[in-house]
Amino acid sequence: TALAFARAGDTPRAQAMSAGLRKHFPHDTLLVSYWLPTIHAAIAISRGNAADALAYLQEASRYELGGGVLPFSAGASMYPVYLRGEAYLRLKRSGDAAAEFQKIIDHRGLVWNFPLGSLAYLEFARASAHSDPAGARAAYQHFLDLWQNADAPISSEAEREFAHFQ
Repeated sequence: TALAFARAGDTPRAQAMSAGLRKHFPHDTLLVSYWLPTIHAAIAISRGNAADALAYLQEASRYELGGGVLPFSAGASMYPVYLRGEAYLRLKRSGDAAAEFQKIIDHRGLVWNFPLGSLAYLEFARASAHSDPAGARAAYQHFLDLWQNADAPISSEAEREFAHFQ
């Protein structure tokens, strides 16, 4: 919930929830080393501080590929990787951003049915648009194939962006 509040821009609630989580579960490795840095990075991004987001995400990097044993594989969704890609995009470091989104695409099984798995294709396309138009076109097409029956603003936005590659 704290991450959802951070992503929605309600940073005071996200901060309050993350502080409560840290207080009540100070020894929970997954929470303290993975989710709290991710929440703080999302707060930083919503505040326009992409560089701060990257700093927060350094702690989570050692856990971002999860593990093969529950709850780690079920608890980790590669969210830090996704946010790192977003932060790089905001810093105009499209090559670094593309590499982060490619990491999600390459490890698709780790995100299970989490939406970031398909959204990584869209963000990879956006990051690659200038440096690799063919790769961007393929990623846009893959994203649109996955979302072909979606009635969502993100798919309409992707269709408009993809039209520039036609």
